Amino acid sequence: MDVLTDLLDGVRARGALLSVAVMASPWSVRFASGAPLTLATVLRGQAWLVPDEGEAKLVRAGDIALVRGSAPYTVADDPGTPPRVVIDRAAYCGRSDPAAVPATDGATVLLSGAYENEGGVSERLLRALPPVLVVPDADRHSPLLALVAAETARDSPGQQAVLDRLLDLLLISTLRGWFDRPGTPAPLWYRAADDPVVAHALRLLHDRTADPWTVAKLAAETGVSRAVLARRFTARVGEPPMTYLTNWRISLAADLLRGTDDTVGAVARKVGYANTFALSVAFKRLRQVSPSEHRATASRAPEAPTGHQ
Repeated sequence: MDVLTDLLDGVRARGALLSVAVMASPWSVRFASGAPLTLATVLRGQAWLVPDEGEAKLVRAGDIALVRGSAPYTVADDPGTPPRVVIDRAAYCGRSDPAAVPATDGATVLLSGAYENEGGVSERLLRALPPVLVVPDADRHSPLLALVAAETARDSPGQQAVLDRLLDLLLISTLRGWFDRPGTPAPLWYRAADDPVVAHALRLLHDRTADPWTVAKLAAETGVSRAVLARRFTARVGEPPMTYLTNWRISLAADLLRGTDDTVGAVARKVGYANTFALSVAFKRLRQVSPSEHRATASRAPEAPTGHQ
């Protein structure tokens, strides 16, 4: 399993919030769902994505925009058009049928999906993204957008499960297209796959996180000396092997505490700590809260409404 796969596991759509809007100029929609990650695309026409901070970005038909963070943003026919509609969590599931609008009438068809479930694992991925990014249609090499658009126009049994999975696939293809673009500041852990030694070490740490790893043991299993592993790993990933492992273990623990009923002791053992105390010390050092406090905060978060309706 590669690092990107593990990180994406923390941002799976579950009851994804989806919206399809058909609009004639002048139009402007304010998105305020508070989701940590949203995806927006234009199925027909073009639009401007206007964040509260930063420059507006043009989104043409087939392009995919990702917005990181819970701050509201606006999508409009022109950056100067004031918002006329606000889509928050309660209103996100409104539905229009893009097939019902003639292609010649000049209407713009906008599709957006919000990822509400932010786990500890996904934080490393989210930190690697700019606040707003746009991937042109030509850089994704994927027919998924047409499938998503077709499914949103249907009302069939199992539709929510299909939409969740299609949205996940669309996100993955968008991230691949973004990270692989020349000049994109892709995170070091993504580029680490170019070094076979570092890629092997990362796979070991991800596949066997609970093992009692040391630099010496990891070096032995990758077939290089400790000095060579430490130097190449730090250069490629941006942090030493054991620092990376600690951060990864705590991210996994945060996700397990948020998403399971496992005891803190069980979570500790799953991610490589001998007991509750050892996990608590490391967790509080990195997160400034105890595992129990983290779980209590997560349990107070509002539940997402039922997805596409």
